[in-house]
Amino acid sequence: MTRKKLILASAMMLGTVGLAAARHDESQEAVKPLTVVEIAEKLDDKEMNATAVEVTLEPGHAGVSHRHPGPAFGYVLEGEYEWAVDDHPARILKAGETFYEPGGCLHRVSRNPGKVKMRMLAWVLHPRDAASLVIPEHAE
Repeated sequence: MTRKKLILASAMMLGTVGLAAARHDESQEAVKPLTVVEIAEKLDDKEMNATAVEVTLEPGHAGVSHRHPGPAFGYVLEGEYEWAVDDHPARILKAGETFYEPGGCLHRVSRNPGKVKMRMLAWVLHPRDAASLVIPEHAE
């Protein structure tokens, strides 16, 4: 891919991340897009990108239940993060701890249980043509 096409593709994906961030804003999470990287390997025979975001939650704030179109990895930079996927019990992660979410799983708990701001770095691997990095879970 030429440099110009790569820049255009990255800008388009960051725009998508911006839309995802706007949806997260409803849930009291601040999501800051950092970078988009094309992955050379295919996943499930699809061309993939890896998108990095910084997520911030103030004390007592929570995100809404959602899914991602591919696997996600997170690293808590500061504070505490209560996290749970699917039917697994919630865990409280502290600065320096990591987590992994399989693609498509339900990220049902996303909360700052602490007394200070929580910041984390998250990477989502996703198909290049994914409409959004965050798929809100609608209540039935």
